[in-house]
Amino acid sequence: MPARLEDAPQPVNRNDWDDVWLVRRVANGDRDALAVLYQRHSGVVLAQVTLAVGEPALSEEILQDTMLAVWRGAASFRGESAVRSWIIAIARRQARDRLRHRPVRATADVADLSGLPTAEAGPEETAIKRAEAEVIADTVGQLGRLHREVLGLVFGADLTLAEAAAVLEVPVGTVKSRLSAARAALTRALAEKGYTR
Repeated sequence: MPARLEDAPQPVNRNDWDDVWLVRRVANGDRDALAVLYQRHSGVVLAQVTLAVGEPALSEEILQDTMLAVWRGAASFRGESAVRSWIIAIARRQARDRLRHRPVRATADVADLSGLPTAEAGPEETAIKRAEAEVIADTVGQLGRLHREVLGLVFGADLTLAEAAAVLEVPVGTVKSRLSAARAALTRALAEKGYTR
């Protein structure tokens, strides 16, 4: 474990470099840098939290708690993971702390996972894609929490398997098996609804 951010593995792409720079600025008290991090990552983080807790209002509160924790803990970021996965891991801990003594709802609004139609799509194609996205989002929302969470991290947040493993605090092999099980459960659930596309 690197003792200093400078000793950590270097980011691979430009956005990762920008995010690391922003976290350094936040650690130095730059509120504008925190606002940029919020703008870049809040949608994905909120989607992940909503997958876990299933309640939009509570998810918003957890997102705010997460960004406050980012503000307070930016100096502890060592660069061992992408900034996005670091923030999602913070959000996951915030959600876990909030839910410790509270029951979790069975479903969640996961429309953020389905993606948006391309700009070139015509009205008919857009309508079909939205209908398909709603069916898939509804079906994902009915899966168990572990399945929703791993699908959200890998496909919604676009984390690598290693990053998802770090967020979930499990081995990469566990992420692979959960992802395989989640895909199978999603396929079965869609087939039961008559969705065979």
